[in-house]
Amino acid sequence: MTKYIFVTGGVTSSLGKGIISASLAKLLQSRGYRVTIQKFDPYINIDPGTLNPYEHGECYVTEDGAETDLDLGHYERFLNVPTSKANNITTGRIYQNVISKEREGAYLGKTVQVVPHITDEIKRNMRLLGDSGEYDIVITELGGTVGDIESLPFIEAVRQFRWEAGSSNSLVIHLTLIPYLAAAGELKTKPTQHSVKMLLEYGIQPDILVCRAEHHINLELRKKIALFCNVNINAVVESIDAPSIYDVPLLMLKEQLDKTVLTKLKLPLKSDPVLDNWKDFLGRLKNPTAEINIGIIGKYVELPDAYKSINEAFVHAGAKNECKVRLKHIHSEGLTPENAAEKLAGMHGVLVAPGFGSRGIEGKIEAIRYVRENNIPFFGICLGMQCAVIEYARNVIGWKDAHSTEMDDHTKHPVISMMEEQKKIKNKGGTMRLGAYACDLKKGSKAASIYGKAHISERHRHRYEFNSKYLKEFEDAGLIASGINPENNLVEIVELKNHPFFIGGQFHPELKSTVANPHPLFVNFVAASLAHAKRSK
Repeated sequence: MTKYIFVTGGVTSSLGKGIISASLAKLLQSRGYRVTIQKFDPYINIDPGTLNPYEHGECYVTEDGAETDLDLGHYERFLNVPTSKANNITTGRIYQNVISKEREGAYLGKTVQVVPHITDEIKRNMRLLGDSGEYDIVITELGGTVGDIESLPFIEAVRQFRWEAGSSNSLVIHLTLIPYLAAAGELKTKPTQHSVKMLLEYGIQPDILVCRAEHHINLELRKKIALFCNVNINAVVESIDAPSIYDVPLLMLKEQLDKTVLTKLKLPLKSDPVLDNWKDFLGRLKNPTAEINIGIIGKYVELPDAYKSINEAFVHAGAKNECKVRLKHIHSEGLTPENAAEKLAGMHGVLVAPGFGSRGIEGKIEAIRYVRENNIPFFGICLGMQCAVIEYARNVIGWKDAHSTEMDDHTKHPVISMMEEQKKIKNKGGTMRLGAYACDLKKGSKAASIYGKAHISERHRHRYEFNSKYLKEFEDAGLIASGINPENNLVEIVELKNHPFFIGGQFHPELKSTVANPHPLFVNFVAASLAHAKRSK
């Protein structure tokens, strides 16, 4: 029978439920268990696909084309196992499903209510992955903070689920905060006590408390927390601030979180955790032999989570190259022909980030012109690739008005245009070209050399594409289409001859980079930037 773990949060948001969930899953996986993680978000959007990155960080896309919460990226990066639509559920999707059933007459004239209809739908989704037979343990992270009005149906669903499944088949981990009062020189447990009390009012006794703290929690404090929160002392787990998120699994191993979980679920410990590869990664991450500076050109740079997967892909690629990658996020709106040299000074490589809309587009194009002319390694992702095409059309081929129809419907040279199948679509949510698509690589190209194979698959999220009617002019001028979708001949990769590294991809390679498998495009981009840094000395 599949076992279920629920992770809730208390006191404040942003404590790191996703990292704790992913770290616990990694430890259980390293003991031989088949584990997956799902995220239940209490907001009413159907998915985060229509949310501005400033609202909720990046929108993570799965293999099957689901637009999901960025925490699913952490799950994949830690476990190296793909997630799917079933791994992210929102209040909006729950209500959409229930209302659709009501319209179909599925409730036989009953009054549709939060209890039992909404909570039953939540529980059905909680069981989906477990019922597949693919997993021994399913971890469910509940978004938000206990006490939020919007999360109450999820908390009630957990209470019902535990009553139905039995105490040995499910448990609740409550992540909470132990704040440090500098004036008193003390860690304070009262916020945690109140958070647990609130959970108890909803009918849930947490089995394990994971306590975030800036300072170590001594034995006396652990006893106090255990006594007032009604848990065993070995179920009070310290989660101290770590140098990186990748240290957390080892910190949780030291706290024996995985052992405590398996004991409470009445599961055998199996073998000791096998984390040799993870430790090797951490060793290379913390002991680099070189440093480089990479500029990330985007328009959401004020919020690091807007480019979370890109940032983490550089961590993976840097460790692979035994190189410290220092990221400098540069706002594209502030880039002009007059200051490009100053803004990009000291950069050993430049990545132009994805995005939508016209704001900041000219700055991205200007950054690409500068790095192309100065032989600085360049990597463009999605809109970044499209900007590279526009820049090349304007400044090399000579079409000064070249643009994307996303920005300019009246350009005489629409080198980027909307995909045909997108032109009749009116709704915004979940209607882009989403998920994994095949790509054939041109023999002898840099892309083929980097991947080491002729056929690949990458994840997409876009409406606009390279306008293939201009392909011959671009290739005659030296910008090569080195990756083509075999079904519709969509240009997936462009690269420039006679340049140290100049590659743009219509897809999002950052979404497939994990600790175990750093993405080859990022690995090679970092290597090229490292070579440029050595040449620049």
